[in-house]
Amino acid sequence: MTGALDAAVGAASAPASALVSVLASGTAAASAVDVLTTRHAYVAFALLLCIGLYMMIANPNLVKKIIGLNLFQTAIFLLFITSAYVEGGAIPIISEGAAETQTFVSPLPHVIVLTAIVVGVSLTAVGLALCIRIYDEYGTLRTDVLRDLLRDEGSLPERPALGGAGAGGTPADESAVADGGETDE
Repeated sequence: MTGALDAAVGAASAPASALVSVLASGTAAASAVDVLTTRHAYVAFALLLCIGLYMMIANPNLVKKIIGLNLFQTAIFLLFITSAYVEGGAIPIISEGAAETQTFVSPLPHVIVLTAIVVGVSLTAVGLALCIRIYDEYGTLRTDVLRDLLRDEGSLPERPALGGAGAGGTPADESAVADGGETDE
């Protein structure tokens, strides 16, 4: 058993030592720079995806959240189109008498992206229409202010108390427990 453990440790340390020697020689840094300079679309995809996701999560303004959603969608479209690229590929129209050994590009990712663009524009229009209605009703587009307004209005339940809470997150009412859970409200 000890021999198998030593072999496993030796095998695990071999890639680690190879990684250290690659990093020391600068080959990994050169390959990272090579990827960044040759794969522009994938770098743009990662940037758009991260920026869009950050805008959707961190921004309290609803319109800016919709803009972040559009950036996120654009990143996905770019990924689909980039992954469909074929070096030396031709359009998939085969004329009579042509050789069928040629490399063709699949039109399916392009069709999917075209459909997704239409759905994305529709989603943006509905989201902006809802933002207009929310602004007309409440006078703000900030999610934190909207949440407070809805709690004051009674549309959202109050936040549960952190200490001394019952099973539902609210302080236990002794008369409700005595009645079998029913209240006079």
